[in-house]
Amino acid sequence: MTWTTQPRSNFAELQCIERGSGPSIVLIHGVGLRAEAWNAQVTALSQTYRVQAVDMPGHGESVGSDLQSLAEFTDAIAAGIDSPALIMGHSMGAMIALDLASRYPWLVTGVVALNAIFQRSVEAARAVQVRAAELDGQTVADPSGAILRWFGVAKSAEADACHSWLTEVNPAAYQRAYRIFAHEDGPAPERLAQMDCPALFLTGSDEPNSTPAMSEKMAALCPAGEAQIITGAAHMMPMTHPNEVNNALQAFAQRVFQPC
Repeated sequence: MTWTTQPRSNFAELQCIERGSGPSIVLIHGVGLRAEAWNAQVTALSQTYRVQAVDMPGHGESVGSDLQSLAEFTDAIAAGIDSPALIMGHSMGAMIALDLASRYPWLVTGVVALNAIFQRSVEAARAVQVRAAELDGQTVADPSGAILRWFGVAKSAEADACHSWLTEVNPAAYQRAYRIFAHEDGPAPERLAQMDCPALFLTGSDEPNSTPAMSEKMAALCPAGEAQIITGAAHMMPMTHPNEVNNALQAFAQRVFQPC
């Protein structure tokens, strides 16, 4: 899989990679990254579906570095959804996907939350908030800590791609997005309990922050929720374990879009 920059299409005020035709799938990446983080999923899913991998506000080719809340990120992405879609989000993108399913149910046929956080421990919350407080919004943050958490010490094309994206992102946009991410605690339990659409919570067995227990708790709260854990995967599993992730996403999409 290559991680080279792809052409963009308009997505309301944002930009996206758009491929394929058929029922709609919208992909939302995490903090500091860009739509190309979904390259493996765009390639696989666009064989059957219309896929739009959006650049989050202030990331990639999208404007919007001054947003102040998760709801504002959600609203900016909702504005680009032109027909009911299966929403798939990773990390902060998973927060947005779940917020979309809760606040814009008429736009969401189903939701997938990959590596989503839910009710962080005190220690985990403190650690991510300390990292957020260190960002000044003017200088590029050193990405080495994130790369080490995500990929370990092994060298790879995936780690190199993420390193490049983290050094290219607008510092102010990254600061705002990361601070929102750090101070969110996942969807409220009552919102999950009211979510009627099919919901898949997918994470890796080796994920220390968006843990398997978090995904399982969220799935148990959703009326149509399920959790799947990918063995040996960690935070960047859409890039590091594309086959396993794609198999899970394709099977879920087939169930969501099956004829009534």
